[in-house]
Amino acid sequence: MLSQQQLSSAYQYACEIELQAFKPGNVSVYADGHDMTVEDFRVSAQKSALPISNPDYSLGERIYYAVKATRDAVGCNTNLGILLLSAPLLMAAEKINQPAELREKLAEVLANTTVADAEWVFRAIALAAPGGLGEAKQQDVAQKPDVTLTQAMQIACDKDRIALQFTTNYKDIFDFMIFRYNDRFNQWGDSGWAAAAVFSAMLARYPDSHIERKYGNLHTRTVMDKMALVDDKLSKTDRPERLEDFLRNVDTEFKSAGINPGTTADLTVVTVLVSRLEQLLLV
Repeated sequence: MLSQQQLSSAYQYACEIELQAFKPGNVSVYADGHDMTVEDFRVSAQKSALPISNPDYSLGERIYYAVKATRDAVGCNTNLGILLLSAPLLMAAEKINQPAELREKLAEVLANTTVADAEWVFRAIALAAPGGLGEAKQQDVAQKPDVTLTQAMQIACDKDRIALQFTTNYKDIFDFMIFRYNDRFNQWGDSGWAAAAVFSAMLARYPDSHIERKYGNLHTRTVMDKMALVDDKLSKTDRPERLEDFLRNVDTEFKSAGINPGTTADLTVVTVLVSRLEQLLLV
């Protein structure tokens, strides 16, 4: 079984690799954006690493205290989606010995969330104050929940891809994104570019929840078409760094329109985290 130090380090590693990925519209080492910097995300990862991996905390407590540590450090929401998805994974990983057991144990964690977990997470979401959240007819985060965390995610899953992972046992990641990441890493030998390929492939296929909450479907087709072109170019090159100028143009185009594919970036972090946990469990 993995120690808290191993889990904390794996989490920080995944957060850093995602920052190394050129993700048009999102913050990376190639470009800041949306009034946030790479340093904001690095500090967020560092400050949230211990609470998100604390074995003495419940699932909901891990998420709340990680969000609080982030908010206290950087004063904005840099990692809510990352924390929501990382906490169940880290909780599952601390209880197993083989990588093949990870998804099965994750399903067990998700099946056993509680109303108390939901209450902690609702508090965390209110504290993070993510953009475009609005109000919900059922289980609004401003109210006290009367369902478990997974049940609350079920209610939200039709409009939020983070919530969808809770109801599908991280289907996007285990059935698609991790394979793309591993394939591109084996091809290029670079984790950052492999993460960029995951981001592009996912965004080419599915609308980003963060963009949709802010703009509805105003930019949906434009973003998907542009990222399909990015995905195609990445799939055909042995030297992804040669695409930097093209990616900078796409990045500028997106950011000038206020487009931030934040949910897809969160899913990219968690894909790298799954890969890292599987590697550690093989040792």
